[in-house]
Amino acid sequence: MKIGITPRPAPASWRVPGAGLAAAAVTAIVLAGCATSTGTPTAAASHSAHSAPVSASSAPTLAAVSTPPAIVRHWGAFFDDSNPAADQQDRPVPVTLPGTVAEVGSSNAAQYALLTDGTVWAWGLGGQGELGNGLLTSSFTRPVKVTFPPGVKIAWIPTDVMPYDTALAVDTTGHIWGWGDNAIGELCLGNTDIQSAPVQLPFSNVTAAAGAADHDLYDAGGNVYACGQNVDGDLGDGSAANTLTPERVVGLSGRHVTRLVTSFANSGALLADGQYYDWGYNDDGQLGDGQPRRQSGIPVHVLLPGRVTQVALGGSIWGNGETLVKLANGELWDWGSNYAYQLGIPSRAWQPSPVEFWAPRGVTYKALAAGSATAYAISTTGKVYAWGTSFFGQAGTGPVTDVTEPTVVATGASLISSTANNVVVSIPGRG
Repeated sequence: MKIGITPRPAPASWRVPGAGLAAAAVTAIVLAGCATSTGTPTAAASHSAHSAPVSASSAPTLAAVSTPPAIVRHWGAFFDDSNPAADQQDRPVPVTLPGTVAEVGSSNAAQYALLTDGTVWAWGLGGQGELGNGLLTSSFTRPVKVTFPPGVKIAWIPTDVMPYDTALAVDTTGHIWGWGDNAIGELCLGNTDIQSAPVQLPFSNVTAAAGAADHDLYDAGGNVYACGQNVDGDLGDGSAANTLTPERVVGLSGRHVTRLVTSFANSGALLADGQYYDWGYNDDGQLGDGQPRRQSGIPVHVLLPGRVTQVALGGSIWGNGETLVKLANGELWDWGSNYAYQLGIPSRAWQPSPVEFWAPRGVTYKALAAGSATAYAISTTGKVYAWGTSFFGQAGTGPVTDVTEPTVVATGASLISSTANNVVVSIPGRG
């Protein structure tokens, strides 16, 4: 049965390098995990293959195309259960794509680019099927085409984050596809099988989606559903139980949700009226409700002095995680963990309620993103700023540990996605 019948208009690093790997192994982070299947074999493997060694890159080269290649830039490191820091880059490096880039997305293990022709390309670790090409091999420098069934054209991908070792994409008919790890059933398929190529998930009329750790959120037909692991109430259904099949998030049915966001053990929903709700983990004030160490298994309203127009949610393990928002009047507010100065204020104290932060003098931020304990912004002139932790190069400023104030790491960017320890940007005219 497909959920959603009413049409509607249309990431992680650790506090200490290497710490938290065991916990990360049982969680799934990002925005993501989408693929399709309409009877097409998906080469699904049992989850017992989850920890199999990842082979060196054996991906095919990019197919010859008449469209000039596009360039995206990325930095940081990919990771999975057996790779704490693969393809680590502490400054932006280019990746070439065979067409114009419409959106970029990221997960802990891989990155994705949606082209204007409706195809999706992936690069990074692939041992759990993250690249969506039917194989369990990695490719770090050569993007591979995600293999949807014939006739499927992708309209958009989640850009906040994709789930742990998993990815998502929504096609032009409003159906959502997922592929990759699926370790705790975050793809809502009723199983925990690896999907090495996209399979269609049991939703229609999907208008928003996100995933992180081993849980995903889907807005389908005006209702928000969650699947997967329920670490600290991050499924939002009022229970503490994991689920392989969709459960409704409490209190959001019939609300006009414009964006869903997720992180390690947190979730959030931005409504069309500018209200923002979040739920899950709260030890360092991640919920922004002024009541730290009180987790919530249902959405709570974050009180802000204006209408929210943008939200970025970070966090990769207990002890980190922050939320950044932009208001309709241009003000910037954030809350949560702050041990690496990721809140952009002159203090390392965590903030259980929203506090205002500012762009550098003379700079206006037009887009925000957040990793585990690193924050990012694109200015109106296309400069990419980063601040926070950089144990794995995710600040993009070279071999440093923490970046205490916003620092320019790239220029000419229009799109950004960050998850955990990595970030990807796209540049107009070049991708």
